[in-house]
Amino acid sequence: MQNAYLDNKGTIEVLNDQFQGEAHAMLRSCSVLTEEQLAHYEQEGYLIVKGLFTQGEVQDIKETFDALSSTVVSGYFEPDLSEDNADPLKRYPRVMHPHRFNDKAKKYMLHSGVLEVLKDLYQEDALAAQSMYYYKPPGSRGQALHQDNFYLKVEPGNCIAAWTAIDRSDEENGGMLVVPKTSQYEIVCPEEADRKESFTTHYVKPPKDLPIIPAILEPGDVLFFNGNLIHGSYRNKSENRFRRAFICHYANASAVRIGAGYRPLFQADGTEVDLEGNPDGGPCGIEYDTQYPH
Repeated sequence: MQNAYLDNKGTIEVLNDQFQGEAHAMLRSCSVLTEEQLAHYEQEGYLIVKGLFTQGEVQDIKETFDALSSTVVSGYFEPDLSEDNADPLKRYPRVMHPHRFNDKAKKYMLHSGVLEVLKDLYQEDALAAQSMYYYKPPGSRGQALHQDNFYLKVEPGNCIAAWTAIDRSDEENGGMLVVPKTSQYEIVCPEEADRKESFTTHYVKPPKDLPIIPAILEPGDVLFFNGNLIHGSYRNKSENRFRRAFICHYANASAVRIGAGYRPLFQADGTEVDLEGNPDGGPCGIEYDTQYPH
């Protein structure tokens, strides 16, 4: 509510701000999202789209990576297949860039529903930059709060993550946490994370006045979030529940540079696009005791 005692100049400024906001809304075009959904993303930095993947697609992804879990793909997925692992993440590490060696992963990275949402969020086409798969078995550590564009270094513009739940994702099994409105904050240099609770080394301290909230997701739901948004996850405290997720990162089509490790990128039809390499980019969170490069 505006103060009642604004002078004429102030009133004109308020009206101008209102007009500019309405004009901005009129200029935006949405093919799949509502204006309310787009406004939520712009204000809060994230958006949950329910049931974007069908249950058949979710099952296909799960079966694809269940089959992969007992194999080794040098440089991308190197589990310790021995039976005496104290750390469940040694047996089930995350899979990096599966689209580079698995056709199903590439297919779902270029999922038409995801790309349609991204086009509304970006107000332009999106380029696919990265895919990952997390098994997150019971007892495994989480990932300390961080900001994705610290690693992807998309310029100009920003990266957007599409985080697809394969299992139900909640507070018990180490579901996603977001700090709303931090998408409006600059990228900050991270501190060191607590290695007892996080499998990655970086930690970004959230603003004291903003809450850390869980993003509760059912299989097939997709959490989209801005590359500056502070987010992460806690340990999987469940006894027998995995928290599988298929996660991809995208860049706006007008971007010129990205972290070198994310090249090449892909258009919706699978055509490769090669942006300039941003030399100070890197993987999304550097792992403790990393066994292979990303």
